[in-house]
Amino acid sequence: MRHQKAGRLLELARMLASTSEGLTLDEMAERLGVGRRTAERMRDAARDVFPQLEDIDDPPTRRFRIPAGLDGLFQAPTAEELAALSAAAETFAHQGAVARAGALKSLEHKVLSATRAAARRKLAPDLEALLQAETIAVLAGPRPFEDETVLAAVRAALLSMRTLRFRYEGGTTPGRIREVTPFGVLFGRSNYLVADEGAGPRNWRLDRIHEVAVTERAAARPADFSLQDYADESFGIFHDDVEDVVLRVTPAGAEDALRWRFHANQSVEQQDDGFVLVRFRASGMLELAWHLFTWGDKVEVLAPAVLKATLVQQIDIARRAHTSGTVVAGP
Repeated sequence: MRHQKAGRLLELARMLASTSEGLTLDEMAERLGVGRRTAERMRDAARDVFPQLEDIDDPPTRRFRIPAGLDGLFQAPTAEELAALSAAAETFAHQGAVARAGALKSLEHKVLSATRAAARRKLAPDLEALLQAETIAVLAGPRPFEDETVLAAVRAALLSMRTLRFRYEGGTTPGRIREVTPFGVLFGRSNYLVADEGAGPRNWRLDRIHEVAVTERAAARPADFSLQDYADESFGIFHDDVEDVVLRVTPAGAEDALRWRFHANQSVEQQDDGFVLVRFRASGMLELAWHLFTWGDKVEVLAPAVLKATLVQQIDIARRAHTSGTVVAGP
């Protein structure tokens, strides 16, 4: 029990050392999953061990932080943490996300180089065993385009709050020079720049952006714009009309549906007859239709009508392609 308490105290100290703004007592309690009084006692105990802990006035409350960070003695990573970091880098590499894979590998090297030699020697056997016992299952799908030059320009424009100019080989006028206000980047099965050319945010495929440059023109996304909220509006990447979606999952698929996340704002309701109702608001009915094919006859679309029509249309397209005799047979 004493070891558990010491571990929780060290966890709090790491939280306080990792923030420049500091944490309130309520924030400590929330992150640790304890009551406010317990958080207050833990803060006092942390101050006894780390006297450099300081108070920051932030009316109507107070914040606390350890400004100079923690000594490496308290920061040695675990084998599980390093294995997770290595796995994340490998996942990015398999997906074609070369830039982010490289960033994580660089971070891994920095963490190891900052770890005391005795701790590294102790970690090595367990880390090697975990790396050999765990691997990444590669899923079929597009390899996201992730050019370091393009990403560097996008990030530079975001940080300096300036516009981006590039030649875009997409849309209705391929090859046209565009100048946009960047809002952020959506990483996924394909990677997109979210930017405004004057008619509101839209998605620009990174693999179709060429000759990119940061201009001297000042630009900033609206204060009320949230990239996460924008991403959550769509089932996938495509943005169009937002629809109220209602799906009815049969008892045969109920167990999977209860563990499945169709959308960030979904509600899931299990019925007395074993069926499951899934509701959410989203755009991107074509992408949703493609996904629902993977559920076979386990999902029925109750709403909206446009999603039902899209499903039927996609079925007809597939039927024509495979019954017309025009599909070229494989070897």
